[in-house]
Amino acid sequence: MILTVTLNAALDITYRVPALTPHATHRVAEVRERPGGKGLNVARVLAALGHDAVVTGFAGGRTGAGLHDMLAPLPVRDALVPVSGTTRRTVAVVDGTTGDTTQLNEPGPTVTAGEWSAFLGAYDGLLKDADAVALCGSLPPGIHVGAYADLVRRARAAGVPVLLDTSGEPLRRGVAARPDLIKPNADELAHLTGAREPRRAVQDARRRGAHAVVGSLGAEGLLAATPEGLWQAAPPAPVTGNPTGAGDSAVAGLLSGLVEGLPWPERLARAVALSAATVLAPAAGEYDPAAYEDLLGRVTVTERSATG
Repeated sequence: MILTVTLNAALDITYRVPALTPHATHRVAEVRERPGGKGLNVARVLAALGHDAVVTGFAGGRTGAGLHDMLAPLPVRDALVPVSGTTRRTVAVVDGTTGDTTQLNEPGPTVTAGEWSAFLGAYDGLLKDADAVALCGSLPPGIHVGAYADLVRRARAAGVPVLLDTSGEPLRRGVAARPDLIKPNADELAHLTGAREPRRAVQDARRRGAHAVVGSLGAEGLLAATPEGLWQAAPPAPVTGNPTGAGDSAVAGLLSGLVEGLPWPERLARAVALSAATVLAPAAGEYDPAAYEDLLGRVTVTERSATG
């Protein structure tokens, strides 16, 4: 079983408009709603890849009830913990003319000390059956900034490989707890290390405590610093579409590859192909299976030197 943690789960709403114009009224051509938050997106992709996926985190209020309802028919197990506040919504507005996406993210419910304690008990219980765990996304109000570091340490104590995908101070503290893998984007890497050059940044992030670092370079793919070497994986050509969830699909590729014992080049190829196939999909947090199969064999994975 692979466990994904989404402390700030969401209802993802995607609007498609013919063209997005500031200060104008828009007629929405299409509306889609999906259970969202990074870890829930990861779990959906893991399930599509044939893995047993369990989601946990918090859910509350009307939006949280809707989240439970939407998860019920999906091939993932719902272990979200109740919270008195209301689960947030995220709104993606897709411009049909340019393909660009404008994202609006609510902050999420305030989590009490008692609710956090209840979550920790549930998390420790789920770790007993987990082959790996992904800690994903932002922290909701009320959760202390070192929360992910605490969850990393608990996973390590249970002998469960842990992937951390967050940003800012929660990432900095989480890295110090020595996760098995982190997957920051270029901006998150720069904030963590102070380095803008990707090769230097991923290696510096490893020195700060992560066992392996996979940096997301957007259209250029992924750059991985691992104990076995340094690799860059790139799609055969840039893709355009809705990027929402593309990074989460990459996490699912990396995590499934870890559990399956794949060598790093194969993990990276899977992650890049899934990410690109997600950009091409019509709904946030899903991937196009046909595009994934087509792209998988055409991703280029190149070993890099540590200094060149």
